[in-house]
Parts: sequence; structure tokens; C-alpha cells
Amino acid sequence: MTFVERKSLVKPSVKGLLKPLKKKAGRSSSGKITVRHRGGGAKRKYRLVDFKRTAVGKKFRVLALEYDPNRSARIALVEDEEKEKSYLLAPQELEVGAEMVTKEEGEVKTGNRLKLKNIPRGAMVYNIELKPGQGGKLAKSAGVGAQVLAQEDKYTHLKLPSGEMRKILGECWASIGQLSNPQHRFEKIGKAGRARWLGKRPEVRGSAMNPVDHPHGGGEGRTGIGLKHPKTKWGKPAFGVKTRKKRKASNQLILHRRKKKKKK
Repeated sequence: MTFVERKSLVKPSVKGLLKPLKKKAGRSSSGKITVRHRGGGAKRKYRLVDFKRTAVGKKFRVLALEYDPNRSARIALVEDEEKEKSYLLAPQELEVGAEMVTKEEGEVKTGNRLKLKNIPRGAMVYNIELKPGQGGKLAKSAGVGAQVLAQEDKYTHLKLPSGEMRKILGECWASIGQLSNPQHRFEKIGKAGRARWLGKRPEVRGSAMNPVDHPHGGGEGRTGIGLKHPKTKWGKPAFGVKTRKKRKASNQLILHRRKKKKKK
């Protein structure tokens, strides 16, 4: 078995890698709800995952593979040469006892962390930096990975999980492989109670509201929204509207936009 079932999943033995997770229920620092339909949920602690891992030459040995209630992928409890423990994102096919290393240029092996400019074409990578030394920002969900397409001057061309193709500085770090738990996308919540365990509160359709509460509201029975295009609760265009700034500096790094989802 690749993943080890441990009784310590509820109370991990490494207390230094945990911190309390205060619930915000979608509220800002001023107490106003900025994200709707959040609240409740099972009590949990946050696992301190190392997304940077930029200490060149440092080796890690995998002690255990664990479930993390705060993310979709599994995490690996690792120990370095100085016996210091930490959590890392666990890729597929990673086993207990395996070794991983951080090097600018090295073996293209699952779990190893290299600079993008030294990763060959066709390799799959995850936990990718956008700026050197910033820490991983891209491809961090269960089962995902980006593919290295080409090397051009100081940039590396990547195909992201969304289908978008873009250039990223070759000096940025990335880990080799695809993330664990690919079956997460097929999981069904199954019942309303489980959604509440996850901190999701009920959502109400705008068309089921009154006109005073939503632009889609009102009408007799199951009538349509009465608009040419759908709107948000605050009257702004919704569904399929591009929200990215037209003059954003990084637009020039995007080679090909992601494809639109086909309507079922």
C-alpha cells in the first residue's frame, strides 16, 4: 500500500507542525460577510506545509503519508538529514522510505525539486513558483500536474491543468510528478450533512428569491430570469464573463488561454 493508514491522523504526533485554525465563516477583518455560504464545519488544525523547499542539496526521507483536512491532495511527513521534520505535498507513486532532494539540476525523479530551466520537455511538474523564491503557487490540487512544453531563452513554457499555456521564468522551482489522490474529482458529497461538515452552508437560487433580494427573483411559478444575460445578486454580469484585467503585466506571458467549458 502506498498510503499508510495511521491512528495519528486525528492527532498527529508532530505537534510543532500544527497550528490552530480559527474559523472566519466568510467574514472579513471588519466582521462583514465577503464570501457567502460559509460557516460551521468540523473542528480541525492547520498542517504547516513547506511550499518553498529551496534549501539546495537538502535530502528528505518520507516517514508517512497522511490525510490533510485542509486540502484535496495527501501530504507527506518527511525528515531531513538533521532529523528536522516537515510536511510536503505528496505526489503520486510516492512511498514511505523514499528519498527526495532539492537541487538546481538533478535526477528527474518523482518528488525531486529542480529549477524549471533544468527540467526536460514532456516532464510533469507540480507546486510551481511564479517568482523565484516565492514558494509554489500553481498546480497544488489533488491529481493535477503541469507539463513542460519547451525552453525558450530565460522562460519555460508550461501547459497548466486548466489547459492554459504560459511562460514562467526558468529560475523558478518546481517539483517532479503529479499530485496524489487523483480520484478526488469523482467524489460525491452524498448528503447535505457532509457539506455542513466541510463548512458549506446552503445556497438558494436567485430565481427562487423575491425581486427585492435578487435580479433573477420574482415571477409566478418556475418562470425564467427575465433577463438577456444572468446577473449576480449585486447586478453585475455573471457566468462566462472575463474578470482578468486587460492591462495586467503578466498577460504577455500567456501563450494560449484555457478552453471554455462545454455546456452539458
